[in-house]
Amino acid sequence: MTGVKGQVQKRGVERRRAMVDAAIDLFSRQGVRGTGVAAIAERAGATPSALIHHFGSKDGLVRAVLEEADRRALQRLSVPAGAEPTLDQAFDWFIRDAGHTAATEGQLAALHTTLTAENLQPGSVLHTWFRDRGRALRTHLSDLFTRAVADGSVRPGLDPVVLAAETAAFLEGAHLLWLLDPEQVDLVGIHRSYFEGLAARLRP
Repeated sequence: MTGVKGQVQKRGVERRRAMVDAAIDLFSRQGVRGTGVAAIAERAGATPSALIHHFGSKDGLVRAVLEEADRRALQRLSVPAGAEPTLDQAFDWFIRDAGHTAATEGQLAALHTTLTAENLQPGSVLHTWFRDRGRALRTHLSDLFTRAVADGSVRPGLDPVVLAAETAAFLEGAHLLWLLDPEQVDLVGIHRSYFEGLAARLRP
């Protein structure tokens, strides 16, 4: 019985992954508003009722897509759970992630940016999700700068909260500029320039 239960659970995980992959593909090409649950289910080889069973609603599926994007980013950067990187390690992660985004994740980045803009107002479906994600990013960055001050890798007297907001603003803005004009904006180049300049500015 245990083996049968495990196989059923594995199939459930595989079906859910297929639905998320189908949603990423269709959302990226047609937009969230232009993509129905039935089309996603058909692409995944499932029924609309099965999709609703797994995610509760289309909004639940959108959340799953966004969470999957974050999971992939951590996985490809080989970031372990609870990692506390040095400043150099974190800056290197950001540059490498920009390279991956530019090479293979442009559609997902566009989807993420579009959904952020669509959910700026409190009360919109994903406003809380994006707000909390932004707060979490700034908290991680603030902790990073606080550790760097403590270990002496950056000069004292800096405000980690302000630096965190500045860095988060760069990350969001850089992706937006690149998405609008990828032929003119070198995503990796501006990341490397920004983080090398920031590191030089912060050194003791």
